[in-house]
Amino acid sequence: MRVLLTGSTGWLGRFLAPMLRGAGHRVTGLDVVPGPDTDIVGTVADRALVERVMGKHGIEAVIHGGALHKPDIVRYPRQAFIDVNVSGTLNLIEAAVAAGNDRFLFTSTTSLMVRADVREGAGAEGAWWMDEDFGPIEPRNIYGITKLAAEQACRLIHREHGINVAILRTGRFFPEDDDTHAVPSGPNLKANELLNRRLTVEDAAAAHLAALEAAPQIGCDTFILSAPPPFVREEAEELARDARAVIARHHPDAAELYAAAGWVLPETIDRVYDPSRAERRFGWRAQTDFGSVLAALRDGTALPFAHDPAYTSPIVAQEREACMC
Repeated sequence: MRVLLTGSTGWLGRFLAPMLRGAGHRVTGLDVVPGPDTDIVGTVADRALVERVMGKHGIEAVIHGGALHKPDIVRYPRQAFIDVNVSGTLNLIEAAVAAGNDRFLFTSTTSLMVRADVREGAGAEGAWWMDEDFGPIEPRNIYGITKLAAEQACRLIHREHGINVAILRTGRFFPEDDDTHAVPSGPNLKANELLNRRLTVEDAAAAHLAALEAAPQIGCDTFILSAPPPFVREEAEELARDARAVIARHHPDAAELYAAAGWVLPETIDRVYDPSRAERRFGWRAQTDFGSVLAALRDGTALPFAHDPAYTSPIVAQEREACMC
């Protein structure tokens, strides 16, 4: 297929574009920042541009991965989030319908599910077990609000026009350090998050490819993307009280391997993302999980995820370069 990929210069795009080409698709990249996989520099908020790209390149499917993200909140006004995340998504999916496309993928975020009470910690029954039916959804910032609004716009267009829509709520896969958690830091935190809320960027890209190919069978549905947790829902109460005991049941040598690396396991876990619907509906399951981390520690091989404290998003890097000129 001829696929329009937005966010083609971003962290996900740089892995997804070559994966799509490897599967035989022709990729047209659109981003506000130039990059190796970006053919058109521009914003999805520009409706006329979106319509020209759809027609000129004969686009048959859209993967909408471009967005303003949570770290952008300190750099841009709320209106910019509405223009890009909401209006931009509507521009794309309406253009896809007008072009006769039969599938549209929207990269969303599990962040929009984190209400204020979830943010504060475990609930009355222990760790929050967060699947696609979790609710009510009450996003805590403009990023989450606009991503949820964009999801609803996609569902509306599906109902009105029948275009197949896969909404992919990704867990964490950024390579840089966390901007809110200082301890533990770096690779230790990322390894811990593979227990309950993270996946690798490679797995995120593979999920998009699988959803693209299965879209006609999906119809319209929402999917959480995260590494499969080793836990079951019945362990939620104990996870909130003594996560290390639960981890030990599933991975008896985890504590020893962590100690040798100078790492710490989480004492408690307050939420678990459940990605099982994606496996049931379109056959995707993350290839890297917490067990993969332990295998690397056990064998002395490279960790199975990217960690780059110096990473900055392409748009931030561009702004910094402009300031230095």
